[in-house]
Amino acid sequence: MLKHLRIQNFKGWKDTGDIQMAPISLFFGANSSGKSSIGQFLMMLKQTVESPDRKAVFYPGGKNSAVQLGSYREMVFHRSPKNKIAFAYRWSLPEELKFKDPLKEPLSGGIFSGNVVDFSAEVALSDATKHLLRVSHFKYRLLMNDIQSLSIGLFRNSDKRGYVASAEEYTLVRKQMRAWAIKDVVRFYGFPDEVVAYYQNADFVQKFNLEQEKLFNSIFYLGPLRMKAERFYTWGGITPESVGFSGENTVAAVLAARDRKINLGYRRPAKPLEEILALKLTEMGLIEEFKVNPLSEQRQEYEVKIRTKNSKDWVDLPDTGFGISQVLPVLVQCFYAPAGSIIIMEQPEIHLHPSAQSALADVMIDVVNSRENGADRNIQMIIETHSGHFLRRLQRRIAEGVISQKKVSAYFADVAESPTTLVPLKIDECGNIKNWPENFFGDEMGDITEQAKAAVRKRMRQTERTRVSS
Repeated sequence: MLKHLRIQNFKGWKDTGDIQMAPISLFFGANSSGKSSIGQFLMMLKQTVESPDRKAVFYPGGKNSAVQLGSYREMVFHRSPKNKIAFAYRWSLPEELKFKDPLKEPLSGGIFSGNVVDFSAEVALSDATKHLLRVSHFKYRLLMNDIQSLSIGLFRNSDKRGYVASAEEYTLVRKQMRAWAIKDVVRFYGFPDEVVAYYQNADFVQKFNLEQEKLFNSIFYLGPLRMKAERFYTWGGITPESVGFSGENTVAAVLAARDRKINLGYRRPAKPLEEILALKLTEMGLIEEFKVNPLSEQRQEYEVKIRTKNSKDWVDLPDTGFGISQVLPVLVQCFYAPAGSIIIMEQPEIHLHPSAQSALADVMIDVVNSRENGADRNIQMIIETHSGHFLRRLQRRIAEGVISQKKVSAYFADVAESPTTLVPLKIDECGNIKNWPENFFGDEMGDITEQAKAAVRKRMRQTERTRVSS
């Protein structure tokens, strides 16, 4: 789970400042304020980690990628090639990372362990080519309960010919042979094999590479525009990794997870995924019943049937309201994702009426509290939203003690001044936000007041016309 994030010189952000992440992390802001860029940056890093090209510092994306960010000049702040993109993040490990310095005697210590990793890096255009990217430096810190156990990183040599390794709380011992330069890094984060070959006791650096890859493999993304519903879905028995960037694998995920059972909280009964989906859609006031049926035993085609509220008839998914087909991928992704997942979503509330948007906040609370096979799922939600109804329901649940304010963090992209700043919203234990930007969700009281004034003026004019005519 991500604990902290900071991004500098990326798209509209000169500096986001330190973003404290929580199980539910919300980002608000006006259109084109840059709030979507935060999720896009994380997805670009994920694309890079999963790219087969180990030398690609960043993979901005292609035709079938979650994000397509173009060239470095198109993604760097103010499109200035002189700017360097810097970033840092901290995440908790699902299992404690532990290793020993092989050059230390068994009784002399040299054991290092941690449950949190902190990573920072800086990327720039190469001075020589002006179009290839290079990593200026990167650094890992291993922490046990926020106390540093050690740190190690690669830093660009002063002569700009390769890198040197530097460590704190750990003594790297060079092998007795002719020295050679560490020429490259792996993508934006990885120690190359030369580091292990160069030092007698540097095997552990590969563990950091692996933890980085595990982190980004746990990230899933669902965009704001989901695919339209279809009457029939083909499924050949394959288990998809996720519902897809546009929800294209939603029905396949439901079918693949029919044997899974999930608890919506401690000591609550475990239910099949399909039953949970029906329950949540019902609680949102969207349907009465939901099921996925095979067309026949001989075919690999399925249909999604819905019975809407106050109706006795079952209808196909395309024949229901558009909002149901748009929110279904959201619900499936939330409960389908494996334990330890980080789910990035843009506008999950899109096409939902206000009461359903409010109920969606309760669904997200259920997601972060959910359990499977007797253990917490530890799901983290990173949500970009415009919904005041969604936020106000979370505020209410915090006040009611349903969820702790420590499990919710919220930020507002303020474009009042340039460059844009990311303002943390101060939520207290009663759900109050002490520094919410004025009138962001509209001036409701102002509209009510002006409506009342206009009504009074209209009645006065009508009274005056009646008096004159009489």
